[in-house]
Amino acid sequence: MTKKGKIFVAGHKGLVGSALVKNLKSKGYSNLITRTRKELDLSDNKAVGLFFETEKPEWVFLAAAKVGGIVANNKYRADFLYENLMIQSNVIHHSYLCGVKKLMFLGSTCIYPKKCPQPMKEDYLLTDILEYTNEPYAIAKIAGIKLCESYNLQYGTNFISVMPTNLYGPNDNFDLEKSHVLPALIRKMYLGKALENDNWSAVRKDLKRLPLGGIHEFSTPTDLKNILKDYGIFMSPDNKVRIEIWGSGKPMREFIWSEDMADACTFIMEKVDFSDTYPKKAAQIRNTHINIGTGKDISIRNLALKIKNVIGFEGELFFNPNKPDGTMKKLTDPSKLNRMGWIHSVELDEGIVKIHNWYKSLN
Repeated sequence: MTKKGKIFVAGHKGLVGSALVKNLKSKGYSNLITRTRKELDLSDNKAVGLFFETEKPEWVFLAAAKVGGIVANNKYRADFLYENLMIQSNVIHHSYLCGVKKLMFLGSTCIYPKKCPQPMKEDYLLTDILEYTNEPYAIAKIAGIKLCESYNLQYGTNFISVMPTNLYGPNDNFDLEKSHVLPALIRKMYLGKALENDNWSAVRKDLKRLPLGGIHEFSTPTDLKNILKDYGIFMSPDNKVRIEIWGSGKPMREFIWSEDMADACTFIMEKVDFSDTYPKKAAQIRNTHINIGTGKDISIRNLALKIKNVIGFEGELFFNPNKPDGTMKKLTDPSKLNRMGWIHSVELDEGIVKIHNWYKSLN
């Protein structure tokens, strides 16, 4: 990439996209093109085509996607499959038509099989069945990988796919129905701590900014308690707070700070081409995507305990085994990226403090 070249960051408002924009600006890339969803619906093929013809971006980061946690993925299966297929197909196809020099497609490690060998290497893609709860989203992301590979092989494009592990950081989604586990735990325990301190002002501010149910600023404490109860935050008459966490707490998960992920993406766009992503004498070219991760994981139970300690929440954590666990272990093998010259810098303990401080600053 060149410092003044036109770079389109699709999905710049989200966790991934906002981290990319921050990283690119910090490295001197000044000609960034962004569009909100209202300004450009990426699922609209005609609108995407007109945008590319008018703006003519030279480099593209495809970070736009419909995303969510295990609840949303399982509940809105058709939406996750359809919308993601449309977004990525339109952007990738029009990047080809308009001669984009390089595109990066951002996926997710949910592409790997439910019973994938650990740690997950790029070569394990499509070797077994997927986890049921997020199968539609995973299929969409696999299609994106294959679309990039196929355009490269047929048309000589330079489209690269990266698969970040679970992300967390500034501008994460803290919606308690649709968020991933780490931001959900941060928000639940933040609210739990406020309840312990009888700090209804903090509760009202939080729920006003990110509404749950029928909350409004004049809701009574009883109404607020009932709303929070629906989302797994319980308060007893003696002010003891209990927080419900889905599943047994045993699943192992890997997390990477979103700004580390963004740095990896910029590094790859600057230094890696499609031809660098597969063995030179390969009879068949596949699995050219690149994992972005730390190679370290933690159980959901221990993650919850770390967050509890950072926030200072003193109540009870209740792990509900009647709710789904999802895949029991998802650990990436980032050695392909490490060999290319990049490694993460923010460890989980530091990251939890950083995201808690960021979330507090919003209230």
